[in-house]
Amino acid sequence: MKCLTLNTHSWHEINQLEKISQLADYINQQQFDIIALQEVNQSMSEPQVDISALDISRYYATDSNITIRQNNFAYVLLQQLSSDYHWTWVPTHQTRHTYDEGLAILSRTPIVQASYDFVSQLQDYNNYRTRRLLIVQTEVNGQSVWIADGHYGWWHDEEHFRGQWDRTEQLLSPYQDQLILMLGDLNNVAEIRDEGYDYVMSKGWFDTYTLAKVKDDGHTVVKAIAGWENNATSLRIDYILANRPLSVHSSAVALNGVNGAIVSDHLGVAVELDLE
Repeated sequence: MKCLTLNTHSWHEINQLEKISQLADYINQQQFDIIALQEVNQSMSEPQVDISALDISRYYATDSNITIRQNNFAYVLLQQLSSDYHWTWVPTHQTRHTYDEGLAILSRTPIVQASYDFVSQLQDYNNYRTRRLLIVQTEVNGQSVWIADGHYGWWHDEEHFRGQWDRTEQLLSPYQDQLILMLGDLNNVAEIRDEGYDYVMSKGWFDTYTLAKVKDDGHTVVKAIAGWENNATSLRIDYILANRPLSVHSSAVALNGVNGAIVSDHLGVAVELDLE
């Protein structure tokens, strides 16, 4: 099973349409089974996509009140993929009074069910600190797999990561007897002790990077970016986690100019693993 996670920084990138095509080329080459995307934006002023077009795209309506607009990053990306993906998207908050910012999951196998909820105490759509978790269930080779996609706050932020992860644990607790893969941008650095990464690991999660037989340095932020404006080092803050130990063949930084084109201010994480 091949998985990809990427914070897309969508529509904040220059040459965005070209980068969508480059991302599509990479996905078409690698043929991922599961793709989790964060900062999946759409312009609030764009026309709505007709429901018939969404049906063709195998869209799963997590909430009937959610509107997919014509420049929704995931929707535009899907038009360029060579394989048919089942998918869903949910908004988390607005940004710059211009975009709905959200989370998307793409799955080669059908989405059986999906839900989303707040993980932040804040529930103000106009505040970028408002965070949600997107959860979908699919079946791979007859096995139920739950996929969670999240984009979290920082350890020292006023909207504290620890509380967001505690809420994540609550939302995922009904599925703990089944396989859960958690993909996303945790905004917490793996190499910093006694902060968010260690807190997540203390809850019994397994880092596929650590489990991987073949791996690179794992760094997905290599410069100063939004939210890490003073950064001068390489950081590992994007993850693919599992709620049980798995056989992980490889973990590689993706879309870094070597393994795929650079398409975002974050690099991606691509993992190949066996389901157990």
